[in-house]
Amino acid sequence: MSTIRLTAAQATTRWLAAQMVEGDDGPVPFFAGVWAIFGHGNVAGLGEALHGMGDVLPTYRAHNEQGMAHAAIAYAKAKGRRRAMVCTSSIGPGATNMVTAAALAHVNRLPVLFLPGDIFASRRPDPVLQQVEDFGDGTVSANDCFRPVSRYFDRIQRAEQLLDALPRAMAVLTDPADCGPVTLAFCQDTQTEAYDWPESFFAPRLWHFRRVEPDPRELALLRDKLSKAKRPLIIAGGGVHYAQAGDTLARFASATGMPVAETQAGKGALSWDHPANLGAIGVTGSAAANKAAAEADLIVGIGTRLADFTTGSRRLVHGTGRDLVQVNITPFDAHKHGAEPVVGDAGRVLDLLAAGLSGWTAPRDWVAGLGTALADWHANVDLVTAAPTTTTSGLPTDAQVIGAVQRSAADDAIVVCAAGGLPGDLHKLWRVVRPGGYHMEYGYSCMGYEIAGGVGVALAQPQREVHVMVGDGSYLMMNSELAVSIMLGAKLIVTLLDNRGFGCINRLQAATGGAPFNNLLADARHRTMPDTDFAAHAASLGARGEKVASIAELEAALARARAADRSSVIVIDTDPRPSDAGGGAWWDVAVPETSSREQVRQARAAYETKINEGL
Repeated sequence: MSTIRLTAAQATTRWLAAQMVEGDDGPVPFFAGVWAIFGHGNVAGLGEALHGMGDVLPTYRAHNEQGMAHAAIAYAKAKGRRRAMVCTSSIGPGATNMVTAAALAHVNRLPVLFLPGDIFASRRPDPVLQQVEDFGDGTVSANDCFRPVSRYFDRIQRAEQLLDALPRAMAVLTDPADCGPVTLAFCQDTQTEAYDWPESFFAPRLWHFRRVEPDPRELALLRDKLSKAKRPLIIAGGGVHYAQAGDTLARFASATGMPVAETQAGKGALSWDHPANLGAIGVTGSAAANKAAAEADLIVGIGTRLADFTTGSRRLVHGTGRDLVQVNITPFDAHKHGAEPVVGDAGRVLDLLAAGLSGWTAPRDWVAGLGTALADWHANVDLVTAAPTTTTSGLPTDAQVIGAVQRSAADDAIVVCAAGGLPGDLHKLWRVVRPGGYHMEYGYSCMGYEIAGGVGVALAQPQREVHVMVGDGSYLMMNSELAVSIMLGAKLIVTLLDNRGFGCINRLQAATGGAPFNNLLADARHRTMPDTDFAAHAASLGARGEKVASIAELEAALARARAADRSSVIVIDTDPRPSDAGGGAWWDVAVPETSSREQVRQARAAYETKINEGL
């Protein structure tokens, strides 16, 4: 057997570069590159190995480990999970900074490979700098924090362990059901140790994405339920995108007239003006979609994990005389909420359903009634997103800002957002024209994802315009990757809505009877109210920065940003109060059972009424 002598780190980078997947024009590397912040736990091993890979496996420098991991995850999402990136850090804080991002990838079922440095396998210099010591377990390191948020976890203590660990990692990253983050905690001395590797280990390998066929009995059950349903509804989730089944769903909906509602992850599965598209579902849903869910006798989830925002804390999927069927590639999700499962690829299930239901259409009176509700909803969207009139006073609402960005953006633009109040309004109000035009991180609802995620999207889709919408709270939490966007030429158009605090949680606090406290800056402990110059800050990082005072000025600034040669940040003050267009379902947020505050007691009484309604 022919062998080649390499360090464990050199072998890892060479193997990663040899893993291929099918692209539009033939095989392409699955790993588009490595995000790296070097420290004593990876600079001598993986750092040296990555330097030798050049453009075959390019390395990208970031400013924050969590931020670079968000960028890697956003890249994979924007590529429909068909490609991914790697993240490496030193041990200690570099590694634990990535744990939040690992949880985000885990919740959202997105592939990313983490290679954090680890302690010495030999334990010669034990404890090493940044080592977390467990007084009762000598095998524990900080990287054990990755275990519950990784689909696959391994600690590499001997070079030859990589012969098994790397293929296992790749199998998880490309599996449609098990897809998610993989962590290979890489002991820092092991990275530098040499081993005689079989040359065959580094031969290019082409990986294929499995399309799981549904069980005939499960499919027949769904077909039978559909054929008898009087008021059927589809809820389309992110799995429709990952199965590349958007066109298939559009054809099925057109042929059958069956109405479709979209989750945050599923938004854009149909174009916004497709006749069957009722819009967003759930707590952040449209009035039309939630009306359909409340009245449906059969709900068919396709590629959705049915979280509480989608289901209105289960209210929209449970009820007398209502059936729930879950089409999902993952059995764990297919069985949720007592659903009848159909485990399989979304596209294959829809194709087989279409063939088995040839000539069947959803009852016309049901579809017609929803059409009226949908027309009313579109009229409402037009109203709340319209530019304010010359007689309008006060600060603009989030909805008006969304309308301005929508009117200014290209048809194939991608809007990126995460956490806070903006995702709710975007879910209801943003109109997706082209597939992939809506990129929301709402599975983990992670503040700080927006700008770093935007960088990943811009790298994945360089031919498309990328609009990032972010609140002042999220921007202050993580903004350093704005400088990375300048460095890499990954142009972003950032609209920063400054409501002077955490406006979304302030509204939730008020809705549960709480006193204004610690959310808006004015209600937090302070000696001096901060007056942050966000435009100047953006300029200090190399971006274009400007502040505008009205929606008209915002639209003019967006035109300048589109024509600019680098990232721009446009700041606008907004009203922290709700800009709700209506339509949302109930959300179960527990209220204290006892309180000295009358408003809390009243909120608790209303909460108990809602709970009892659902019994």
